[in-house]
Amino acid sequence: RWIWNSLQGKLKGKHKNGDKIAVKILHDTQDFDDKKLQNEFGNLMMVNHPNIVQLVGYCYEIKHTHGQVKGRPVLVATIHRALCFEYMPRGSLENYLSDKVDGLDWPIRYKIIKGTCEGLKHLHVEMKPPIYHLDLKPANILLDNNMVPKIADFGLSRFITKDKTMTTKTLVGTIPYLPREYIERKEISNKLDIFSLGVVMLEIIAGPGPTGHFRSTEIPSQEFTDQVIRSSEPTFISN
Repeated sequence: RWIWNSLQGKLKGKHKNGDKIAVKILHDTQDFDDKKLQNEFGNLMMVNHPNIVQLVGYCYEIKHTHGQVKGRPVLVATIHRALCFEYMPRGSLENYLSDKVDGLDWPIRYKIIKGTCEGLKHLHVEMKPPIYHLDLKPANILLDNNMVPKIADFGLSRFITKDKTMTTKTLVGTIPYLPREYIERKEISNKLDIFSLGVVMLEIIAGPGPTGHFRSTEIPSQEFTDQVIRSSEPTFISN
């Protein structure tokens, strides 16, 4: 049984054991990269941590249908791909930072920051070789019923040797969460995720800026302090 879940942008279904699962449908487009799928699947299969979303299955099916090309009958192959994950009922952290739902009190903010740091530490330090996410942002941090954060979406992740720097030809990730050396020179190192984590932490503490993202290089210290106070006032009053 499938139900579309707008919070996560995925289908919600049930495993044969009764557990709810989230299904990430991968559409068969002209520029689809099977290597990217294999990368995400392979990386997730090796990861087991309470602050990283758990992969529970993978679907790959080829369906053949009859069609015509220039009036001649042909057999058309359509590939259906999907990744199945544990279901995260609270959706993404992004929803809470953008005021689509009620805000977060300070203990929950701390819990999310701490859990995200622990998940990232597992990827960087405890995994051998380490895995670098390369697209860490609130939309890729999912929350369970107890507001435990879990890092998700490993489509861009890579294995990078510690202290090694590499370059890419195309821009990956999300601009507001990327360091300057990557935006300007396409340099990837083990520091990229740390920069992204810092921006995420600032958004959790102070909330996103007027453009929807926190611009760490553009906001003066006093303005940042004022923004934190404004963001925290309802919590202090309620406590």
